[in-house]
Amino acid sequence: MNTRPTPSARLRLLFGLAALAMLAGPEPASAQAPEASWPALQQAWFSGKTMEPAPFIHLSAPTRAPSGDQVPFAFSIDHPMTAARYIKTVSVFVDGNPVPLTAAFHFTPQSGKAEIATRIRLESDSPVHVVAESNDGRLYVNSVIVKASGGCSGPAVGEDAAARAAAGRMKLALDGPFKRGELNRATLLVRHPMNTGMQRDPATHGFRPAYFIDKVSVTYNGKPVLSADTAIGVSENPSIRFGFVADQPGALQVLVHDNEGGSFRQAMDVGG
Repeated sequence: MNTRPTPSARLRLLFGLAALAMLAGPEPASAQAPEASWPALQQAWFSGKTMEPAPFIHLSAPTRAPSGDQVPFAFSIDHPMTAARYIKTVSVFVDGNPVPLTAAFHFTPQSGKAEIATRIRLESDSPVHVVAESNDGRLYVNSVIVKASGGCSGPAVGEDAAARAAAGRMKLALDGPFKRGELNRATLLVRHPMNTGMQRDPATHGFRPAYFIDKVSVTYNGKPVLSADTAIGVSENPSIRFGFVADQPGALQVLVHDNEGGSFRQAMDVGG
C-alpha cells in the first residue's frame, strides 16, 4: 500500500513544522546554511530515487533581487508533452526558506509545454532547485542561486481586513492571439495577501495568521490543463503564466482554493 503523503498534505506538514520552529526561536546560522539543505530535502522528498542533472530545464531568476518578497522566477522544460511522454510534475524548492517547497505544478499533455513564470519569496540567499518528474517516473533536476532576503518574515504591508476583503479577485488574459492547435499562453493574476504566518502586523505588533492559496486548477473545455499545490513561498497577489494547447475555441476556467476554505473562480472564452 502506498502511504506516501500527497503534495498538499506534505505542504501542510512542512508549514506546521516551520511554525513550530519559529516559535522555538532561531537556529544557529550554521544549522540553517542553505547550501547544506538540498541533500536533506532530496532525501525527505525523493528518498531512494536517482535524479538526473538536466540542462534542458531552463531557469530564469535575478542573481540578486532588490526584495525577497517579489522575486521573478520562471522555468521552461524542453521535453515532449505527448500522451506517451510528458512532464507530469515540477516541484520548486527554495532551500533556505522556512517551508522549502514553494509549489508543485502538475501538467498534462494539453499543457503544451512544462513551463511557468511566477513570483516567489526568499527569506535569505538560497539555491532554488527545480525537480521535474516525467510520466515514466524519471526525475530531472536543475538549480540556480538567488540572493534576496526577508521575503517570508518581513513586516506585513497594508491593512489585513482590506486584503482579505479583496482576496480572490482574478484577472485572466491570453498572451497574444489564439492559435488553434498550437501552444497558447495565458496569465493569471489573483489578489491574495499570501500571509506566511511569520509577518508582524504593524498595527497590532502580533503575527498575522497564515492565509495563503494552496490549490490552483486550470481546465480548458472541462479537460485538465494544469494544477498547482502552492504554499507561503509564492508571493503576495500571485501571478502565474502558463501554456495550453487547444484544437478548437472554448472556455479556459480557473478554480482557486485557499487554506481557510475560500474558493474563487474565473473563466474566459478563447478563440471565439
